[in-house]
Amino acid sequence: MDAIALLKADHKTVEQLFRKFEKAGSNAHKLKRRLVDQMVTALSVHAAIEEQVFYPAVRARSEELSPEVLRSLEEHHVVKWVLAELDGMSPEAERFDAKVQVLMENVRAHVLQEENALFPALKKVFRPQELRTMGDVLEMSRKAAPTRPHPMAPDTPPGNLVAGAVSAVMDMGRDALRAARRKATKVRSVAARGPRQVVRDMTGAEAASP
Repeated sequence: MDAIALLKADHKTVEQLFRKFEKAGSNAHKLKRRLVDQMVTALSVHAAIEEQVFYPAVRARSEELSPEVLRSLEEHHVVKWVLAELDGMSPEAERFDAKVQVLMENVRAHVLQEENALFPALKKVFRPQELRTMGDVLEMSRKAAPTRPHPMAPDTPPGNLVAGAVSAVMDMGRDALRAARRKATKVRSVAARGPRQVVRDMTGAEAASP
């Protein structure tokens, strides 16, 4: 897969999450939290691989496209701040939905700009084989990319390469801790309700007496 196709696939994945959020009911707090968690991870990884691989390659090849790249970096910066706020916000908070709306508006504008202006221009300065090679590098970079937003970290080489590696390791630990806490909370919730209530929740019927 070439670089343009890979990045467009990322855009499509995020847009699907946005649409699911928009369809969720006003009281679907757990679903919205799960969708936002997925947005945070997908957008953080996407931003990282663009900043570490894609944008530097574009700037190195075409000075004329440098303003487009700089604009994209600033758009990333804004999005990462919103993601960082959403990452620790309760889905029941008064401004949670509003903040997600702002996130979606900013990301959709960024995607539109990239797909309608930057991506078509790339085909004039990169050969097809070069775009395929870049796609391979982007895919490899994804495996070591941070999974959380780091708006204060450098977003251009060489600083972002070092910061990205450190952040990725920290994010792995934080992701594992968060998963463990949620599992523990679920276990406590099940224990508090008792086995009969759990069966009722699962089947919609009264549990049979032992």
